[in-house]
Amino acid sequence: MKILSGIQPSGRLHIGNYFGAMKQHLQLQDANDGFYFIAEYHALTSNPEPDTLRDYVFAVAADYLALGLNPEKTVFWRQTDVPEVVELMWLLSCVTPVGLMERCVSYKDKLAKGLSANHGLFTYPLLQAADILAFESDLVPVGADQKQHIEVTCDIAQKFNHLYGETFKIPKEYIIDSVAVVPGIDGQKMSKSYDNTIEIFEPEKKMRKKVMKIKTDSAGVDEPKNPDTCSVFALLKLFASEDELKEWDKKYREGGMGYGDAKKRLAELMLEFFKPYREKREELDKDPAYIEKVLKGGAERARAAAGETLARARHNIGIR
Repeated sequence: MKILSGIQPSGRLHIGNYFGAMKQHLQLQDANDGFYFIAEYHALTSNPEPDTLRDYVFAVAADYLALGLNPEKTVFWRQTDVPEVVELMWLLSCVTPVGLMERCVSYKDKLAKGLSANHGLFTYPLLQAADILAFESDLVPVGADQKQHIEVTCDIAQKFNHLYGETFKIPKEYIIDSVAVVPGIDGQKMSKSYDNTIEIFEPEKKMRKKVMKIKTDSAGVDEPKNPDTCSVFALLKLFASEDELKEWDKKYREGGMGYGDAKKRLAELMLEFFKPYREKREELDKDPAYIEKVLKGGAERARAAAGETLARARHNIGIR
């Protein structure tokens, strides 16, 4: 089964990225054909600085490889190295009603937040559709907030198929919100846009410092505390064993424990969990040529797959 997913190089990857998507991506590659790409074109809607974009692309590639992406098993590439997807986007745009784009929730939400409505932002779901359809994807792992974009992809593919004959495979979404929302250091959802993240490969000293800054309530050491509303406990759930988590739950409810104790243990567990990956990441930093080789090799395989789909679409639409 083909699994397709892309990740934007819009910042350093953090704990929320790992538990919200990356962990599932890496698990799915074991029993499926993974097609994972770094979505530079999507990132351009926010007009990043060129040097910053290049740095983030390298960092995303290194992070995925350090965390266990297998380039022998999984096709891994930069979106910009597969131009077939952009041509396919144009073919799809010619059967896509403007009203369909206007109804996309993510576009309307960003407008409501005062973000400028550039054309890239408006047609973001169309490029996403081209990404998905180009590789004949069976499943597309997405968060619940992206479900509508998969539905849009299906609508466009079905309309194209109706007009020009069977061309595209209709994909299915695979919702990956089974993990609870990962809180940031301010208690909101961990997100680069909120500047509240704990990066996966942050220096140890900086990671510990951020953990100690996690927002908690004002309950004193001797007072009982509610683990169900505590960001520190929510993060402990991701790293602690079941038995240890039960002990922390008991300490919270009985009192006699300060938040600082829980934070120190959380930092230890985080560092312990990511230790082997951090060592691999340091090795990759010293070998950028290997990362480039992986991405170029992935792009060749991706272009071969997307080329077949594009050729079929061109033929069916009447382009020689």
